This record gives sequence, C-alpha cells and structure tokens, in this order.
Amino acid sequence: MKPEMMKAVVLTEPTMAENVVLSHIPVPQVRPGWVLVKVKAFGLNHSEQILRLHEIQADYINKPIIPGIECVGEITDPSDSHFQKGEKVAALMGGMGRSFNGSYAEYVLLPESNVFSVRTNLSWTEMAAVPETWFTAWGSLFECLNIKESDTLLIRGATCALGYAAIRIARSTGCKVIATTHKESKLPLLKEADRAVLDTGRLAGGMQGITKALELVGPKTLRDTLRCTEKGGIVCSTGILGGVYTLNGFDPIKEIPNGVYLTGFFSNYPTQRIMKDIFTFIDSHHIEPVVGAVYPFQNLADALYDMDNHKVDGKIVVKM
Repeated sequence: MKPEMMKAVVLTEPTMAENVVLSHIPVPQVRPGWVLVKVKAFGLNHSEQILRLHEIQADYINKPIIPGIECVGEITDPSDSHFQKGEKVAALMGGMGRSFNGSYAEYVLLPESNVFSVRTNLSWTEMAAVPETWFTAWGSLFECLNIKESDTLLIRGATCALGYAAIRIARSTGCKVIATTHKESKLPLLKEADRAVLDTGRLAGGMQGITKALELVGPKTLRDTLRCTEKGGIVCSTGILGGVYTLNGFDPIKEIPNGVYLTGFFSNYPTQRIMKDIFTFIDSHHIEPVVGAVYPFQNLADALYDMDNHKVDGKIVVKM
C-alpha cells in the first residue's frame, strides 16, 4: 500500500546544489495513460544541472518542477496500462523532469510511453547507471555511426559516464577505440580503450585511420574532429562537455571535409525494443556499467555538489 506523502526535490528558481532540500509532498494521483513508479534509484545528468542552475527560468518549464530525466524502479499502480504491479522498469526522457515531474522523488507519475519493462541481472544501482547514458551511447554508435568491427572509433571527451559506456559498447563489438581526455591525470581512466590520447584541442594531423568519431566535447572541438576523420567516415556530435553549445559562423561547405559525414544524436525518443536490446547486450556481454559513486537519497545535495564540481569519474547514482 503506497503512502500518502513522499520526499521529493521541488524547484521553482535557480538553485545551487548546496541549497537543494527534500520536501514532503503528496504522492501523485494516478490517471489514465500514466503509471506510478516507486523509484529505487536514479542517475544524475548534466542536463539536470543546466535545468537547476539556468533553464528553470524558461517559460516552457512547468514550475514548480521535480527534476530528474531517468530512473529505475517498480510499478506501484499500473492504472490502465499493460504493466503489472511490481514489474521492474526503467523510465527516461520525453519531457521527464521538464514538462512534468521527474525522478528526484520517492514516487514518480509517468506517461506509459516513457516507461519500459526491464529484465536484467543487474542490481538496482548498476541498472540506474544505464537508461539515459547507455541509450545515448547506443543510439550514437549504432543508429548514427553504424559502427562495425572493422572501424577505428575516436571518442573525444571520453572521461564521462557516456564516454565510458561508449568505450564498453564499441570494444564489445570488436572495433578499435581511441579515447581522449584533456586532463593528463585522467588518462589511466581510459585503460579499456585501445589507445588513450591527451587532447590539446588540436588533434587533426596527428590522427590516422579514424573511420568513425563520437564527439562528446561538442562544438568547441567539432571542426577539429571533422578534420581527424578519413574520407567516407562519419562524425556524430552528441555531447556538449566543452561548454560551447552552437557552431557560430559554421560554413558546412568549407568546414566539412569532402566525403566526411556529420550527424548528431538527440536522445528524446527511447523505445521498448531499444531498451530491451541494451539490457540484453549488457547481460550477454557480462558488462558492469561504470558507477562512479552512490549516494543515499537523503544526501542528494552532496551528490549534486560533487557533480557540479566534477568530483566523480563515472555515473553518479542516487539510491533510495
């Protein structure tokens, strides 16, 4: 039997991590087309930081808002959906934590279309490191880059949760992986790649044989990444770790080398088939998702502070 009240983070204005507190609010009431999920754990994401510090001021954010774009848990009330009470699920994206309340709560009410049944051998903590991070890596590598065993893949900005996931997926397919970081102290964190490279901001001219490139630094280094890629190769721009969000003055005719293809991955449209494929891939390849640190829900402010200040390598998971 679900309680009447729950703990949650409720935001109405820009909020520093140290000022985040847990409020007591009513558990959401179920309605047709939506399901109530008891949250077991959730991962933290850079986009939630953007919301909390800046984006919350935008008119399109429905305030007050509970942040959180992903979670894993159990169905508490399936309403009129196909789910069963107690079913293990993952939920992500589609407006979660922006258009409607997200996962920084003990219970979350979600559209049926945002929730996906999961069968996995992973623990709740490991499972929570998967949904958004692995979906983005999966889509970037397979849907956009079409990676194959014969490829040499450059992952630029690889010392992040998404980068670690991409390395593991790509290596499991058999392709060669070259991974970069802009900090020399982080090179040992890329030991699972075939080659770790210190990124000075200019790699073109020093790279040979790159057939596919996953750009996680973003527009800040995209022009250089395009010049690193062999003719016939593909570059997928997925991340914005460099803090530059647009390509001002970008001339595609002059700046995309002849025969090199540029694409991008937008992670807003997960499906049940893709989520099933991801968890099946993880289990069949005996992969342990990289969890950088685990925090109890009552210490969420500490987790957010450590994310904001880049104190954790790998996915930060908050566990109920």
